[in-house]
Amino acid sequence: MADSRDEPLVLGIETSCDETGVGIVRGTTLLADAVASSVDEHARFGGVVPEVASRAHLEAMVPTIDRALKEAGVSAKDLDGIAVTAGPGLAGALLVGVSAAKAYAYALDKPLYGVNHLASHICVDQLEHGPLPEPTMALLVSGGHSSLLLSADITSDVRPLGSTIDDAAGEAFDKIARVLNLGFPGGPVIDRYAREGDPNAITFPRGLTGPRDPAYDFSFSGLKTSVARWIEAKRAAGEDVPVRDVSASFQEAVVDVLTRKAVRACKDEGVDHLMIGGGVAANSRLRALAQERCEKAGIRLRVPRPKLCTDNGAMVAALGAEMVARNRSASSLDLSADSSLPVTEPHVPGHGHGHAHDHDHVHEVSKENLYS
Repeated sequence: MADSRDEPLVLGIETSCDETGVGIVRGTTLLADAVASSVDEHARFGGVVPEVASRAHLEAMVPTIDRALKEAGVSAKDLDGIAVTAGPGLAGALLVGVSAAKAYAYALDKPLYGVNHLASHICVDQLEHGPLPEPTMALLVSGGHSSLLLSADITSDVRPLGSTIDDAAGEAFDKIARVLNLGFPGGPVIDRYAREGDPNAITFPRGLTGPRDPAYDFSFSGLKTSVARWIEAKRAAGEDVPVRDVSASFQEAVVDVLTRKAVRACKDEGVDHLMIGGGVAANSRLRALAQERCEKAGIRLRVPRPKLCTDNGAMVAALGAEMVARNRSASSLDLSADSSLPVTEPHVPGHGHGHAHDHDHVHEVSKENLYS
């Protein structure tokens, strides 16, 4: 086996939403995963406020990078590359990460890799379960996305099979938690209450599961409305709302559809591996039901530990390391953030190869002047 020091050492920066994540990876080994979250600052607004998130990233960026380097026990000059989420995500938040990554790549004379947030969520599983099988079927479920993706090569070939046509699963959790007065974010708290409730107490609708519906697309807005109306009717009648049973029945409706469609996609495409990622993949019931249905169908399930499912810098570093290992071209220093970067673009290649400054107008500025 090759000396692990020959494997690429990459720092990854993730700022697509409200987490400032910085990870350091050597090959498929995680060395550091530092996260600064601004979730508490958003809680009083009941959702993520883009301007608040961007300012929080700005303040957290340098200390979080310093913390990650210290945790990994490496020096910035030892890095083989800097990877950053170029999209999709909140435009202002992405810009902070992309600008920081460019600055570090330029100052350290290292190649820059602008990578896709969704592809990173798939690639992070390599840090836990080793190299991804090719092809891999991935179900990504988070506050902004519910997608079924088929990846033949995580650095260059990711094909969307289906996605959410309205609310993402994570959004539905947040909204139902709000109706139940459980606070923000909704996912973890509903998961907690659901454990003590009966998932069969109330029959809520399963969106897009009819014979004529798109096989792999998701819809949660009808479910959300149905649950909200059920709760309102109870309150209007002066009855207590059974929070645990509502949580369990709502959660069951979401994970039933997610796992059913994912297993069907694996069978249809002849893929024997299913990877589940994204923030909602931390949900205990989703993990349990996916395990049960995959075992029945003869499919191997791969789910990273909960901390790696939510947004983090480790996933970006993991994809960056894969880019370096497979000699994918680096991004240019004029890389821009793209809030709607399609998943079919796992990374944003530059105009040439080699280090970031080799093909960019910025190299005319001498570094001495930058620091004087």
